[in-house]
Amino acid sequence: MDLEDVTGELEPRLGDFAEIIALVRFDLGDAGAFEIDGREGAPVIHAASEEEAKVTFRTTPENLLKILRGELNPMMAYTLGRLKIEGSMGLAMKISTILEE
Repeated sequence: MDLEDVTGELEPRLGDFAEIIALVRFDLGDAGAFEIDGREGAPVIHAASEEEAKVTFRTTPENLLKILRGELNPMMAYTLGRLKIEGSMGLAMKISTILEE
C-alpha cells in the first residue's frame, strides 16, 4: 500500500471536508505525506508543503486505509498508538468523524 492508494480512497470524499477551513496533513512515514487544503474554496489533495498544518495525523498507509474503510475506529487507533495527532484536537475530532464515515 502506498500514498496513491490512500489519496485514491480519499478523493471521492473531498466534499465531506468542505466545512474544514484549514490545512490538514497526513504523514504516512516512509510512504510520504499529503495535505487536504480547504482554506480557499473546495478542498483539494496535494503533496505536503512546508506550511504549518492546523492538525497533522501520523500513521501508516495500512492503518489510514483501515480507518477509511471502517475497519479501524480512529479513537481506538489513537488510544492504541496507531494514530498520532499533532495540533488542534478539536479539529482532529471533527475530521475523525469524516474519516470513519
